Amino acid sequence: MPVLPGLLTIRVLLVLAVSFSFVAASEKGPEQSSGSLSWPNRFGPLQNGHALEADSKGLPTTWNEESGENIAWKVPIENFGHSTPIIGQGRIWLTSATDEGTKQWILCLDEMTGKTIHKKLLFENVDPEPLGNKINTYASPSCWLESDAVYVHFGTYGTARLNPETANIVWQRRDIHARHFRGPGSSPVVHDNILVLTFDGIDQQFLIALDKRTGETLWRTERSTDYGDLDENGQPKADGDYRKAYSTPGLVEVNGRMQIVSVGSRAAFAYDLKTGKEVWTITHDDYNAAARPVFYKDLAILNTGSRGANLLAVRLDASTQRNVDDSHVIWNRERGNSDLSNPILLGDRVYMITNNGVAVCLNAETGEELWTARIGGTFVASPVSANGVIYFSNEEGETTVVRAADEYEEVAKNILQEGMRSSPAIANGALFLRTFGHLYKLGGD
Repeated sequence: MPVLPGLLTIRVLLVLAVSFSFVAASEKGPEQSSGSLSWPNRFGPLQNGHALEADSKGLPTTWNEESGENIAWKVPIENFGHSTPIIGQGRIWLTSATDEGTKQWILCLDEMTGKTIHKKLLFENVDPEPLGNKINTYASPSCWLESDAVYVHFGTYGTARLNPETANIVWQRRDIHARHFRGPGSSPVVHDNILVLTFDGIDQQFLIALDKRTGETLWRTERSTDYGDLDENGQPKADGDYRKAYSTPGLVEVNGRMQIVSVGSRAAFAYDLKTGKEVWTITHDDYNAAARPVFYKDLAILNTGSRGANLLAVRLDASTQRNVDDSHVIWNRERGNSDLSNPILLGDRVYMITNNGVAVCLNAETGEELWTARIGGTFVASPVSANGVIYFSNEEGETTVVRAADEYEEVAKNILQEGMRSSPAIANGALFLRTFGHLYKLGGD
């Protein structure tokens, strides 16, 4: 039976916390999900989009910018970025970059006031590759926060560990490269002393593990994918465009070993976390995968990409080895799935939002559709959950709050003056929304 990585104390938190009554009993959170680290990575303290009970108390479901209802503060964020606000120890961390990618910053704000504590230029780039689209930025991967470190990642443009007190660089790597073609997207993942980065470019596709203390390479594993995209001259079609992906991997323990499950173009993989050895793979027909895997009991639920992607469940046990196309797929939903936004699991239900604003609820065990509802808008940001409700935020600035239930129930609908592609964060009874030009704190003391 696979379990999420973590400590016994987190398992106890899951049993006791009312707000996590939906979470499978076998799950455990990552070892940093405690105390003052309220939202330490893109997917929260348990890497599943859920807030801890202590951070959920008093969390608002309504706000109004005109009247000021539940608007604690609003501060401008210069330049561009879609990284999720990372929150811990009274500070908020996020990245930004110029629109052409020549400069990339780390920002640190005071959680209570929104005032800037640090703004440091980390990397400067000469002739960065144009994004070629209006969706991505050069500061889209989110940071990972620990009590003594901030890990910052800009894809091919650089990775660094920072001192959280000073924002000074402890170590940096600017020698790990791939052509993202449409900009970087995958965020770092940390477990024990291992920092894992994903590079699915048009020229190279690999995962690399660094020692988080020193930045030294521990292992690098190339994708073994047969992309099936070569032209008559043996060159990838469309300059390798069908090889790129943006997904952040997930961590799960199977048969006593930690695996990192990663969705790439044309295939998804599990790798042994300590060695990088490929454990299993499943092929698919899609590319541009952006969603992180979701884990339910002994299932890994995978979104295979964009533009008609499948959502499928792979059984994880000791027999899940090598290619599992014909042996371990439990269910496969072929249409009506999310695109760039991540699914979220509450109990035995999977909730997601399609690119064009259709909310979906599925039975995680079987893949059966329980309901759909058109919310409207365009969605890139991933949903978050607390107190039995789910927050869906779109590019038009609208956040729809939905009850986690077997029938669709809209709790509230709220609008801000700007839209967003960054996923929300939750800390100390407040919701943090990064719009195209501002960071909002909604609720809290």
